[in-house]
Amino acid sequence: QVQLVESGGGLVQAGGSLRLSCAASGRTVGLDAMGWFRQAPGKEREFVAGIRWRIGTTDYADSVKGRFTISRDNAKNTVYLQMSSLKPEDTAVYYCATADRQDLRLPDSYTYWGQGSQVTVSS
Repeated sequence: QVQLVESGGGLVQAGGSLRLSCAASGRTVGLDAMGWFRQAPGKEREFVAGIRWRIGTTDYADSVKGRFTISRDNAKNTVYLQMSSLKPEDTAVYYCATADRQDLRLPDSYTYWGQGSQVTVSS
């Protein structure tokens, strides 16, 4: 079992920045990758960003590329999502998750999920 605890969400004006954190605990040995997804009201959960734990390669959704940065701290078993130039359409509940399959863009590749963190961007 892996437990994921998210923090860092909140309310921000358009153009502002926020950083989300996701701390993993439990059976984290052999962790392959982690990712961030988001879900807005009435919409499906969508991929935001993913990172390979050992080599650090990253992938981003086109909608956030150039504005969001995913990173990890191996020693702390923590993954971060730095969000800049936020737009109202970024408003959603953001979830971190651990992946054990190859395609980081698919929710089915992920096993453990955090509780979600609300991000609200006002115009």
